[in-house]
Amino acid sequence: MKISEIFNLEKSQRELDFINIDVEQDLPLFLDPYFLSNRNDAWSTSAYRTIQSYFQNVTKLLKDGNYKSAENLFQFLGEPNETCLGVSSGNPRGRGVGADEATKIFTYIINSKAIESGIVSHMEDIPVFVENIGKDKISDLTTNVIRMHLIEYTKAQCKLHGIPLTKNVQSGYYWDREKLCWDNILTEMLVINERRILLVPKGVVSYSFRYTPDQYCNHFVLNFLQNEHVRLRTSLVRVETLKDGSQKIYPPSKETLREIEKPYKKEYLREFTKNHPEIYMQFRELTKKDMKSIDDTELAEDDINLDTFIDYLIDRLSKITTGSKSASDFHKHIVGVLQFLFYPNLICPIIEKPIHDGRKRIDITFDNSANRGFFYQMHDIKKIPCQYIFVECKNYSSEIVNPELDQLAGRFSPNRGMVGFLVCRDIENKELFRKRCTDTYKDSRGIILPIDDKDLISILNEIKESRSHSAVEVFLNNLLRDIILN
Repeated sequence: MKISEIFNLEKSQRELDFINIDVEQDLPLFLDPYFLSNRNDAWSTSAYRTIQSYFQNVTKLLKDGNYKSAENLFQFLGEPNETCLGVSSGNPRGRGVGADEATKIFTYIINSKAIESGIVSHMEDIPVFVENIGKDKISDLTTNVIRMHLIEYTKAQCKLHGIPLTKNVQSGYYWDREKLCWDNILTEMLVINERRILLVPKGVVSYSFRYTPDQYCNHFVLNFLQNEHVRLRTSLVRVETLKDGSQKIYPPSKETLREIEKPYKKEYLREFTKNHPEIYMQFRELTKKDMKSIDDTELAEDDINLDTFIDYLIDRLSKITTGSKSASDFHKHIVGVLQFLFYPNLICPIIEKPIHDGRKRIDITFDNSANRGFFYQMHDIKKIPCQYIFVECKNYSSEIVNPELDQLAGRFSPNRGMVGFLVCRDIENKELFRKRCTDTYKDSRGIILPIDDKDLISILNEIKESRSHSAVEVFLNNLLRDIILN
């Protein structure tokens, strides 16, 4: 049974930021440290810093010859079955990092000499160069290291959706990058059927099929070897003389090179990379460009189709009455709508985020994870700070006026961000309201983007008609232009 069903959330995967796992079976998705390393949202950046902290400590100890202390850093890698991710069949049970397996992993790393030689400088390099360690084990290791990040994310999502937590639960060991050691504390956790559950942001997982030894070997190492044989005109190169006297050169096939060189072996990859580190750097850089967040359709094959889903969002919005009694319903619905519209550019929504030591609260805060489009251009081209995007929801029956604008503008700061949405039911005079937003912008108090029911319904219908989220970008760019150039 899925999380949304257990707690009657009445939300589909498209409306949820976390993976809507079935707690009775694993989903073949992984936490890939390389994917995390190339993301720019606050959650991923912080999680990867913790991964680097752990791995840098392991690396230092190994290079100093302090093997016993290095081995001790592997002793708390228990079976992380809390996420229900991986490749096991049947009930989730952890795929590869129990106490005995952790010792084996350490032995594999030691025997490879990959860290001491400098070939492995990041944790994500381990599956590429170390025998018997694949994406499942590195995902498990990553889960253990960043467990506290996942716990805090789970707490935030449970608060957002009204899911009860259990107090005084053992967190399980996690890496504390401040203390530079493993720690285990009592904390609030999501517990289902006496089992701890960790929710994972859907935007940070992958199938981990790009940053692999096979990809490195097939598309980089073998390409290099083919070119070298051509350059040196070895006996494996076939040269054909054409009728016009020109020559056509045929490099040896990759199949031939695999049979002769055996480049798929990790021992070969280590030696090759030691001699040609620039090829591995090409692999890292080009692979980064191909990696992206998983799509909702890949996570929710049994979900309702797009047309039915959008009709449902619109119908539910229209049925929420205005006023304070329905404010919570409006708030919860808007979270789901915005999640659908803005994913994967905005992730990790947090409800009622306290600022100024709790003296003020923000309705919803999203992490900006965009690497293209509107939310990326805001800070990259327009130079408007927006590492976080703020959302204020107003279920008022009356017109929204200056105090509401001032309230949202008061949340802004260069360190948190200067962009936010004011979501309300109806803006009668949109031209006048946007002029008020223009005044806020010209006073250097940030960008406030007003959206009402009609706007949301229009965008949703455009998505249904075009089968594309491009309508979101068009709406946002037109709205921003009106405000800046008004």
